[in-house]
Amino acid sequence: MQNYLTPNFSFAPMIPERALGSRVWDTEGREYIDLSGGIAVNALGHCHPDLVAALAEQSQKLWHISNIYTTKPAQELAQKLVGHTFADKVFFCNSGAEANEAALKLARKYGRDHFGGHKTEIISCLNSFHGRTLFTVSVGGQPKYSKDYAPLPQGITHVPFNDIAALEAAINENTCAVIIEPIQGESGILPATQEYLQAARRLCDEHGALLILDEVQTGMGHTGKLFAYEHYGITPDIISSAKALGGGFPIGAILTTDKIAPTFGPGTHGSTFGGNPMACAVGSRAFDIINASETLAHVEKQGKKFQTTLRELGEKTGVFKEVRGMGLLIGCVLADQYKGRASEITAAALKHGLMVLVAGADVVRFAPSLLLNDEDMAEGLKRLEAALTEWLV
Repeated sequence: MQNYLTPNFSFAPMIPERALGSRVWDTEGREYIDLSGGIAVNALGHCHPDLVAALAEQSQKLWHISNIYTTKPAQELAQKLVGHTFADKVFFCNSGAEANEAALKLARKYGRDHFGGHKTEIISCLNSFHGRTLFTVSVGGQPKYSKDYAPLPQGITHVPFNDIAALEAAINENTCAVIIEPIQGESGILPATQEYLQAARRLCDEHGALLILDEVQTGMGHTGKLFAYEHYGITPDIISSAKALGGGFPIGAILTTDKIAPTFGPGTHGSTFGGNPMACAVGSRAFDIINASETLAHVEKQGKKFQTTLRELGEKTGVFKEVRGMGLLIGCVLADQYKGRASEITAAALKHGLMVLVAGADVVRFAPSLLLNDEDMAEGLKRLEAALTEWLV
């Protein structure tokens, strides 16, 4: 097929045509097991009937309305997010990058409004990823994503992840926010330690800075909790959400408190499509399924089972030296002799009818449907073993 899109993506040598649950079929009719979840987006698998019904129902009512108005779907989804988290208010946008952009803007304005013009500095972690806008790619701690777009926004400091001493040394009276992924996603599915996030909370409190948790990938059930911060015994000031929030339909959000939300007064920030009625209707239905106790329990159970089998496969083949993550957000770290070759494994898996991801050059990533059943898990792992066996030859 002729490609009419810009060449910033390297497309796989197949074209998906339809999907259901954890199965995908390409234009040639070949079936795949999807253990990538559209990069942690399709939290309920593909074309979940409840989400299809919500989309069809809303599509007959209202597609878009100006943000001069609010809508029932937007208020309903916001109410659910507020009712089950620390938050009091929600801002809707369309993606994780937009959510982080909003969170960072809110933090800078809050610092300026409450402490003065000096309080604008942001601390982020090395190897973090927060999106592709100029601001978020600058805050993200990976120069490969930002170096071509200089001059970059200033007032951003990067410190090593999980290094409490480095964070203590960097934070000061000029710091308006610290932004952290509870699990670093793009750089290898690396969880924050409890001590690190608790220290970050303490230091932010001591210095009058806001703690932003980027839960774009970890949120909405992937770790076995609605949001990953619940594992750590802390309360953030702002969290960003997207990906699984819409179960596959584009939507993003930030959640914050009544203390901070008034900083975004009328006209200070906006989004043409933010709070889109169709996105919110689908997201609201997805929320009900994801937040159900049986779904979260299933994630925890299947995650343990999945990680155990991956460890066994790593020992059997010698390809993986470590399996880490939470729930169904899992990374397999390649053994030293295979470093830098994660993309070769994803390509080999695709040839065997399996869709998986990378998280950097050294980690194979899995972010399957939260409803992943035993049959699809077993078949996916069977195909992975076949792909690794062939790749090792």
